[in-house]
Amino acid sequence: MLQLPELKSQSTTVLERFNALWSRLDNDKLEKRLKEIDNVISLPDAWENPEKLTPILQEKSHIETQLSDYKALYSHKTDLEDWLNLAEDDDDEILINLDSSIKKLNDAIAEMELALLLSNKEDEFNALLEIHPGAGGTEAQDWAEMLLRMYLRWADRHNFKTEYLDYLSGDEAGIKSVTLRISGHNVYGFLKHEKGIHRLIRISPFDSSGRRHTSFASVDVLPDVGQDIQIDIKETDLRIDVFRSSGPGGQSVNTTSSAVRVTHIPTGIVAQCQNEKSQHHNKESALQILKSRLYELELQKIEDEKKAQYAGKNAIGFGSQIRTYTMQPYRLVKDHRSNTEIGDVEAVLDGSLDTLIKEQLLRIYGQKK
Repeated sequence: MLQLPELKSQSTTVLERFNALWSRLDNDKLEKRLKEIDNVISLPDAWENPEKLTPILQEKSHIETQLSDYKALYSHKTDLEDWLNLAEDDDDEILINLDSSIKKLNDAIAEMELALLLSNKEDEFNALLEIHPGAGGTEAQDWAEMLLRMYLRWADRHNFKTEYLDYLSGDEAGIKSVTLRISGHNVYGFLKHEKGIHRLIRISPFDSSGRRHTSFASVDVLPDVGQDIQIDIKETDLRIDVFRSSGPGGQSVNTTSSAVRVTHIPTGIVAQCQNEKSQHHNKESALQILKSRLYELELQKIEDEKKAQYAGKNAIGFGSQIRTYTMQPYRLVKDHRSNTEIGDVEAVLDGSLDTLIKEQLLRIYGQKK
């Protein structure tokens, strides 16, 4: 049963967290900058060259998103205060609403604290997420599909948009590969440290003997640079192959060769797309993925110059998993970088990733005590 003294204590704690966070937000500065942008784009000749306005319109959209998030956070705070003022009597309905308001404000604060850890320009981008099963046939392909479902559920929790760019089903179950675009504010910043090898330990549903199996799948995350970054790609550096898209079991789903694979000859980087019926659209998507891969390669070079051991530390290779999901003989998800452990494996596989993401960001940015 909910008790008023306990709820009041919780309210005091979460309101103190809010005040500490709110003092760090640049609300007034953003409001001022938004007015400046509105003044610029309202000038009579501002729209004579729309291309020049693209960067400022993107900045306007980014600021509006931030201000909307700040407004929502403040609204949760005022709701809590309103219910707190009504909670002098032990009215069950009021106590239930007060408890709900505490949880909503706590969640909003946690999400905002997470967003404040993201400071790089590329953090704001959408993300291209790729999943590939390791060795192990159906077992590994099923694990890859479980990871796909986990990230789809995580995106849905945050109201992020998802779009398949490439999808290849497994022979019996699961997936052989998938490329997913996840769109929303700071998506790449949230997901960039999900890159690496993910290990699953469980009793295999595909083993009639009921033995325990270990499966691996690799996750890659790229910044979806869109048209924001100029990457010079020469036509002579590309090899473009077309082939027929395939559905489950390798059955042909197209009578024409609409799938496209693009190879960047100087780097050996490959990108492909087969989800659209149009070869032209598949080629555009494949080139976009290639562009993102080349951009990430440049980011990696810069980071390697800053920290020579970075590449070895974060190399994606089996045996160097970043996270283990154990379902038997005990239940535990452990991130091997931040040493974060969560006992509710089902919740994590259902998209509850924010704690793992936040702890890794805190580790990376050196804020974890």
